[in-house]
Amino acid sequence: MQVLSRRALNRATLERQLLLRRSDLPVADAVEHLVGIQAQTPHSWYVGLWSRLAGFVPGRAADLLTDRALIRVALMRSTIHLVTPRDARALRPLIQPVLDRDLYRNHTHGKPVAGIDMAGLVADGIELLAPRPLTNRQLGELLGPRWPGRVPASLVYAIRNQVPLVQVPPRGIWGRSGPIAHTTLDAWLGPADPRPFSLEQMVLRYLTAFGPAEVKDVQMWSGLTRLSEIVQTMRPDLAVFTDEDGRELFDLPDAPRPDPDTPAPPRFLYDFDNLLLSHADRSRVLTEAYRRQGYRTRRAAPLHRSRRGDRRYRLRRPGSRDLNREQVRKRPCRAARGRPARA
Repeated sequence: MQVLSRRALNRATLERQLLLRRSDLPVADAVEHLVGIQAQTPHSWYVGLWSRLAGFVPGRAADLLTDRALIRVALMRSTIHLVTPRDARALRPLIQPVLDRDLYRNHTHGKPVAGIDMAGLVADGIELLAPRPLTNRQLGELLGPRWPGRVPASLVYAIRNQVPLVQVPPRGIWGRSGPIAHTTLDAWLGPADPRPFSLEQMVLRYLTAFGPAEVKDVQMWSGLTRLSEIVQTMRPDLAVFTDEDGRELFDLPDAPRPDPDTPAPPRFLYDFDNLLLSHADRSRVLTEAYRRQGYRTRRAAPLHRSRRGDRRYRLRRPGSRDLNREQVRKRPCRAARGRPARA
């Protein structure tokens, strides 16, 4: 069985992630190729698309949100992802067990909704969200009188986990902001017959964007468990490799696996880039030496440090404690001014 070196895995994954060279794919097609991109923060994911797409203009991507050609919805790992409507409808039923587990094991909200009539709560949520998008506080205020004795915030969290909710613009629009407000997927896009992927189709989509990979990688990306049996049934149709540590890897037979010596240019990744979050073993993209420097995937934004002469500077995101020590002047990049960003 062929052994793939860590460098070979790196180049294959960067190729699938459109990071070896910027792609000419339209934004929506690129988002589908990547099986969505994590969009937990409202704006940092634009950097992920800029790093991957030639001539990327943030405002044009934002237009896809307002035109409802892209949406932000809770999916893989129960986190907000930017996806096409087609992928949202196809993936959400498969990912629902992840959201169920998150709800009932949640330390804050699990107990307050224990034993509740979930079907009745879901029906109330759909009814209240159908006329217009609501913030969590607004929805909680409307649910409270209907469910006396229950914690409104937990009622809202339960609906978020049980009903596909779209986080609507202007939240997430480049150069703008707005409250976190939701409506249902059907209210935002119009009713449609659900056509969920099979688990096998989901695995193939994952391998297209992140392979070669082991079963644990697919589980890490999706949040699902017990996928080994699914992958084993697919085994005759997949290419099988091992890595340097003897782990078994699966891939699409015709998927690109570039020469390990293929040049890899520097690329900016954003705080929740799926490249950093979608493998159980991240050594293909993140060295152990770098991990020891204090890399944390849960940090909301990178912490940058520099030293000049005998002075040290610590730059944090706006609103953090250190920013008032040194004022940081931000200069808009070309992309922020509405022009294509240079590669």
